[in-house]
Amino acid sequence: MTDVRLLVQRFDPLTDEKPRFAEYSVPKREGMTVLDALLYARDYLDHSIALRFSCRQASCGSCGMKINGRLRLACYTQVEELGGEKVVAQPMDNFEIIKDLVTDLGSFFAKHKQLMPYVLRSDSQEMDHPSAEFLMKPEELEKVLQFTYCIKCGLCTSSCPTVGTDALFPGPQALAQAYRYLSDERDEGGKRRIDALDTAHGVWRCHYAGSCSAVCPKGVDPALGIQLLKRHVMSGKARSEGAEVWKQQAAAAPPLK
Repeated sequence: MTDVRLLVQRFDPLTDEKPRFAEYSVPKREGMTVLDALLYARDYLDHSIALRFSCRQASCGSCGMKINGRLRLACYTQVEELGGEKVVAQPMDNFEIIKDLVTDLGSFFAKHKQLMPYVLRSDSQEMDHPSAEFLMKPEELEKVLQFTYCIKCGLCTSSCPTVGTDALFPGPQALAQAYRYLSDERDEGGKRRIDALDTAHGVWRCHYAGSCSAVCPKGVDPALGIQLLKRHVMSGKARSEGAEVWKQQAAAAPPLK
């Protein structure tokens, strides 16, 4: 059995002046992922290695990091895919480092929340006390389906050159989700979303580098969503017919039990 050379970027902002690399020799096995290698190093070689993970099946997005220079999910990346001999693990760019491979995603989620990633309705009484489902036709779902696959791993935001130069820019993840809800036939918050996007640091700061779409582990195309979002903002159209459509659907639907 051969070993894998695992190089982990180590940095604790409370004690270190600059990052350094620590090297570990990890026994290679068939089907080993980068996360497997990191956990072996942490559990058997150096308990002080800091990393974040959860589901181990590319669903939660917790283990996003830079692996051999490319942004990936550690649990989804096979060591063999990287050549099987050397793995270099570094934290994501564009985020402050908490320790080693763990970055602070507080601003990432704050920007996501700022663009209201949920259906907005004028009938607040129905929103708070629903009498039926908010129905959606299959063809309506198809328009936004790919954007619902986002797992909020932060890889797209880490790859974005604009995020690296403008701290107020929402980033590709937040903007793509804004498009997802702006295009939802059930949503009536178009005007509020457009007002939040049409700013000096908003959607127009995207210069279409496309790196966000290249690194998405779920096949989402944030760059496309942002370009379509610009079209919405340019038109100034805000959905207003949703409430009447929903009332017709609710009248024909069975009551909730």
